[in-house]
Amino acid sequence: MFNNVIYFIIVLLLYNISLPGSGPEGSPVLSIGLFLLSWIGFALYCSISFRRTLERSRSEEGKLSLAGSYQSLVFQLSVIAILLFGFDVWVLHLKYWLHAIPGVGRLTAIHGLLALVVFVFYLATIWFFGHPAYEVAFQTGLSRRSFVLSNVRLNLPIVFPWVSLMLLYDLLLFIPWPSFQAFLDDAAGQMVFFTLFLTVLMVFMPGLIQSWWGCEPYPPSEKAQALREFLQEKGFKYRQILKWPVFEGRMLTAGIMGLVPRYRYILITESLVEILSVEELKAVLAHEMGHIKYRHLFFYLFFFLGFMFLSFGLFDIFFFFLATNPHFESLLRAEGEGANLFYLALSLPILLTMFVYFRYVMGFFMRHFERQADLYSAVSMEGPRQTISSLEKIALLGGKIRDLPSWHHFSIRERVDFLWRTTTESSLAKRHNRFVAFSFAVYLILVLGFGILLNFGPLKKNLIYRWAEQSLRQRIETQPRKLELSQNLADLYQEMGEYREARRIYEWIIDLDPHQAGALNGLAWLLATAEDKKMRDHELSLDLAKRAVALERSPMYLDTLAEAYFVNGMVQEAIETATEAMSVAERNREYYESQLRRFKGGRD
Repeated sequence: MFNNVIYFIIVLLLYNISLPGSGPEGSPVLSIGLFLLSWIGFALYCSISFRRTLERSRSEEGKLSLAGSYQSLVFQLSVIAILLFGFDVWVLHLKYWLHAIPGVGRLTAIHGLLALVVFVFYLATIWFFGHPAYEVAFQTGLSRRSFVLSNVRLNLPIVFPWVSLMLLYDLLLFIPWPSFQAFLDDAAGQMVFFTLFLTVLMVFMPGLIQSWWGCEPYPPSEKAQALREFLQEKGFKYRQILKWPVFEGRMLTAGIMGLVPRYRYILITESLVEILSVEELKAVLAHEMGHIKYRHLFFYLFFFLGFMFLSFGLFDIFFFFLATNPHFESLLRAEGEGANLFYLALSLPILLTMFVYFRYVMGFFMRHFERQADLYSAVSMEGPRQTISSLEKIALLGGKIRDLPSWHHFSIRERVDFLWRTTTESSLAKRHNRFVAFSFAVYLILVLGFGILLNFGPLKKNLIYRWAEQSLRQRIETQPRKLELSQNLADLYQEMGEYREARRIYEWIIDLDPHQAGALNGLAWLLATAEDKKMRDHELSLDLAKRAVALERSPMYLDTLAEAYFVNGMVQEAIETATEAMSVAERNREYYESQLRRFKGGRD
């Protein structure tokens, strides 16, 4: 399931970063035909691959490694499924066809969810053909139909937070409140919105998920009563212990979810309850209690928010890096397939960053969180024997998986060996806790440092400026007589604080065409407001602003004229002009109101 979390994040990124475009050549029948052909090829490959894996498992050594071979093959096929989904998006124009459905185009959550259905269809293909190998490896007795449906049911809650978030985001975009829309468009505003919403969502989501899975309270029994008494004895707060019907309850697993006690559920499959003794089950519960004790669920939420924090800045860095390359810059300015190729290239470094972050950074903490929970279980049970016994039974009866590691768990052999060390090293748990705390402190410093640098530091702003400068200069070289390009470059230089270069270009444009209102207005603003006071010329600024307004009485030009009046000490004229600017402004009225208040304050 943890692998699928990353898979869903990747396919959502691939889908959202693509453009719908103006439509592919050919009919939807061609796209559907190519989709079916690619799926048939994928299905045949899945069938052959799992059959070969089963054949290799006939030997005694193969049987011992079948669980590992099965999981490795599922990973490989899942990567192929992601590539096929990318083919559907970038070649078969999946986004265009989904947007063409009436009422779907404007709702990100709806057409995104439909796109996920396509990816789940590929995963279901893997599960369908993988069922025979799974049964030989894990001996669950599930039918193929139950196996596929159980996988779908288990994994769909992964997308619940994203769907809820996008639905709310779509609805908020319909609110006719310009200030709020500007807040959502701003990177900092999006970070605040996503953080608050995801935090609230993760508090209440466990109730929805346990209902989706069909969990039910355990009926009265000696084991259930003993477990409840154990939790009460330890003072552990929770909502319920639930029967976890994942894979019809035949999977040997347990889990806990819920940030707050009112919505905190302990999930245990029936098979696990059957094979473990009461003391071993207590050790399992103590392990889950350890996750809450050390606030691992909060940390998982933080890791996702941390990636979001970094990704906002990294996206811009990668974007400007590609956009400053002449080859990619031409693709960006192209329409249709060219722009899509640019964004396809852009997705590659983002996907690589995502893989490294979740696989190695978050994976490192997840493995050590599990070890931390194991140690807490050993301490709670006054020794590691019950915890070790439960792990060994799960390893033996769960498909001989004792030596099978994963990116988010140490192997059971490694976990058991580490637990045995507690019998001779009494300070092992404390040392490991300090190690985890130190590691997280380093992570926190790095994430906050890089996040602030990438999102709010000068690096991002300078990259934006340099990309825009290079892009404009390249276009000016090919269209030297297109004066609006030169004016845009002068405006950019003024915003960058390179006033001399900006003034030189403005004056060159005005010399060529004295009726260029934009250049007159830009130079007037520069001469009135430049931070470098040596560059200011208030009288010339007023003259230029009057000439610009004579050509066009737009709110922007009127605002510049009001500013020129104000810096020349003509406060009443500034107020009158600012009032006119505000009266004709259709957007950004708050800015014009603030200007008027400033001018009135200057008069007072």
